[in-house]
Amino acid sequence: MAYTYDFPRPALTVDCVVFGWDGRTLKVLLIQRNEQPFAGQWALPGGFVQMDEELEDAARRELAEETGLGEMYLEQLCTFGGLARDPRGRVVTVAYYALIDLRRFAVPAGATDARDAAWFAWGELPPLAFDHQNILQTAFKRLQGKITYQPIGFELLPDKFSISQLQNLYETILGESFDRRNFRKKMLSMEILVELDEYETGGPHRAARLYRFDEARYRSLETTGFQFNI
Repeated sequence: MAYTYDFPRPALTVDCVVFGWDGRTLKVLLIQRNEQPFAGQWALPGGFVQMDEELEDAARRELAEETGLGEMYLEQLCTFGGLARDPRGRVVTVAYYALIDLRRFAVPAGATDARDAAWFAWGELPPLAFDHQNILQTAFKRLQGKITYQPIGFELLPDKFSISQLQNLYETILGESFDRRNFRKKMLSMEILVELDEYETGGPHRAARLYRFDEARYRSLETTGFQFNI
């Protein structure tokens, strides 16, 4: 027997906040809308959920369709349901966020209802459509909180990196500076770094030793967490 509801149903969408790290700068993936409302304005990748589609599947489909990027870890962030968030009517959105190393992915390309797709440096973002600025700020606060109790560098850093690169990542996200010796001591004490017999090349200063993550230890800390205090 088919059941129907007597009351109106809001539309459901998904929106994706994708943070990328290029070794120096934290960036956000945005698309330029090709359709009304807000045609020509920048927004988060996303769109309407189909009736036979799981939420995360919808988020991945929209990312692939609008930016050409896929195969990234997505985590559900929050639900946004403000009455006036979409001029087309009552639309509730489920936001997801992802953390990626930009150098592991192709250059994004706008498609379907996205006129363009591009990376923007955090702090140099254009005005965003809908309530996407609010969604983005919520995601950034989650990122700032998460970096203090879970090791998130595995998703953002290359396979081999220096401790100074790791420190730069933490300082950029948290917006503060740390003493180099204390930061190094803290990171080594967590036993998630494997020292390599390799060094940075091409820099103006003395080459820094490279490290990689101990994935088993890293994944265990993802579950148990840690306290970042320097």
